[in-house]
Amino acid sequence: MTDQNQTLETIRDIRNIMDRSSRFLSLSGLSGVAAGVCALIGAWFANNVIEGSDAARTVKAGGVREYKTVDDGLGILHSFMGHRLFMIAGITLVSAIVVAVIFTYLRSSKQGIPLWSSTSQRLIWNVAVPLAAGGLFLLKLIEAGVFGLIASGCLIFYGLALVNGAKYTLGEIRFLGYGMLLLGIISCWFPGYGLYFWAAGFGLLHIIYGIVMWNKYERQA
Repeated sequence: MTDQNQTLETIRDIRNIMDRSSRFLSLSGLSGVAAGVCALIGAWFANNVIEGSDAARTVKAGGVREYKTVDDGLGILHSFMGHRLFMIAGITLVSAIVVAVIFTYLRSSKQGIPLWSSTSQRLIWNVAVPLAAGGLFLLKLIEAGVFGLIASGCLIFYGLALVNGAKYTLGEIRFLGYGMLLLGIISCWFPGYGLYFWAAGFGLLHIIYGIVMWNKYERQA
């Protein structure tokens, strides 16, 4: 039995070494929580801007929202890019990335694992490709004045990025990606309420995921 236990222990160690060499395992659950909080704060500010702008929306009978445009082509893109919503989105994105990097750096330092390595580079590349494609697609939606599907596109492409990058990090992140995809697809049928779906995905799902990951991997440590 002792020899068997030693063999199992050796196999487990080998597996851990292989995982560390092929996957970036230092993602912090607190990064997800912090990113979710940033998203909820950003959604709150964005909702205030939308609710206070008659030019940005109309409310039809029955409470169904429809977003209207005031220009065509590049004029729409330029006016939207200069709008406070774009500024809020940019600040929210930068804040979420900064806090995520900080918490992940702190965890990787405790583990003695470099933050910038070949595994983290592979993870970033596999996440960046779907995000870049999605960003270009969303810019085209903005140019066409299809504002009601922007939140759906954000959720769908971000979900695809998480699923694609899951093989290079913690496997549980795949389920976060599935949740984003599901919310994004459902929100396609409720374009006037995209911000609420966006907040549920980037905000609540991130917080739930972060708490689960912190309890599973970091609480005991």
